[in-house]
Amino acid sequence: MLPTATRMSLFKNLFKEAGVKDVITLFHAPSVPASMRAHAILKQAAATAQSSATEDQASDHDNQSRLQRTDFNLAPELYRSDSADISNLDVQETPPTPDQLTSILDYLGPSKAGTVVEEATGTSDALRKFNAKQQAFQRPVTVDWNNGRAVVGDDESELMRLVRTLPKETDQV
Repeated sequence: MLPTATRMSLFKNLFKEAGVKDVITLFHAPSVPASMRAHAILKQAAATAQSSATEDQASDHDNQSRLQRTDFNLAPELYRSDSADISNLDVQETPPTPDQLTSILDYLGPSKAGTVVEEATGTSDALRKFNAKQQAFQRPVTVDWNNGRAVVGDDESELMRLVRTLPKETDQV
């Protein structure tokens, strides 16, 4: 009999709901140029992930051989545009909840609190300032909730690293 963790992983893979995918959230402000750049980078990554996931089976398999996240896309019910059906980037123009902010600060570490909440010197200071004034939250912040990672700003290499990080269950393949 297989170990419990292996059985559970197998069970999840066999019976997981169609359409349930990793969620990446972009806390976005259309008026902030860096946020618009981050959004464009993530939209491009979603389009690339979709196209590489459906490559012709007779084609070069080098791209398919590399393990990478291929089910990353933009959630159509949360984001509407003229582009094709792109679904699992959750684009939020509202600030995170206090619980979400706590998770984001945990992912980034206390030294990055000032990059997430204006003039914060640490995690508790960031939470205090955020609770007093939610507009102190700095956008863009991109969060991979399943892998416990976050990126502040529009650094393309950091955003692509976050997007390409394999879901935790796949890491052990």
